Amino acid sequence: MGETMQIRARDIRTTMAALAAVAGVAAAAVPAVAATTPASGTPRFLEPADLPPHPSSPWYAGAVTPGRPDPLPMCLGDALPSITTHRQYWTEFDTNAQQLTVEGRSEQWAKEFAALLRKDLAGCAEKLMRQDADITATQKYYGKLNVEEGADVYGIHTASVRGSSDIGLFSVGRDGATVTVVRWGQMGTFRHARVADFKATTVTAVNKLY
Repeated sequence: MGETMQIRARDIRTTMAALAAVAGVAAAAVPAVAATTPASGTPRFLEPADLPPHPSSPWYAGAVTPGRPDPLPMCLGDALPSITTHRQYWTEFDTNAQQLTVEGRSEQWAKEFAALLRKDLAGCAEKLMRQDADITATQKYYGKLNVEEGADVYGIHTASVRGSSDIGLFSVGRDGATVTVVRWGQMGTFRHARVADFKATTVTAVNKLY
C-alpha cells in the first residue's frame, strides 16, 4: 500500500552526509559489539540478527550510545531531544541502519512526540524538494503495524542529477512512554526496499523495548 508523492528538493547535503558517514563506518567492518544486559526498566535495542537479512554480509552493531547521533537522520533530526539514545548498524557493503529511542516524561508526551515524528516523515520528500532542486524525492507510506501502541512505516527514495540513488525505510513505534525510530538504507530504488523484512524488524524493535 502506498500513496506516492514525487517531489524535487534543494539541500540533500545533510541526507547525503548522514548516509556517507554511516557508510564510512561500514567500510571499517569492525566486529559487532557484544550486547550488554540493560538495567531493569531500560529499553533494549535491536541486535544485528534482528535486521533485514543482507544477501552477502552479516550485520555489525556499534554500542548503545546516549545522545543524538552525528550526523542527524534526515527529516527527523531536528525533532530529536538530547535524551535520545541511539545505536548504529552496518554491513560490509552499502547497507546501514540505525535505531533511536527516547524515554518520554509521560505517555501523553510520547504520544505527541511520535505524532510529530510521523508528521516529519509524512512531509519528508516535500521538505527535501524545498531544499534542493537537484534532487528528486519520492515517498510511500507502508501502513501501521499492530504492535504495542502501534508503529508506522515509510519509504523515501532520493535521486540526484549527479547520478546517486538511495532508498530508505523508516518506522516510528511507541510502547507506553517510550518512542523508538528504526531507519534502514542503501543504494537503490523502491524495488530494492526490504519492506516485509523491515516491518518484521520494526515489530521486534518495539516488542524488545521492555
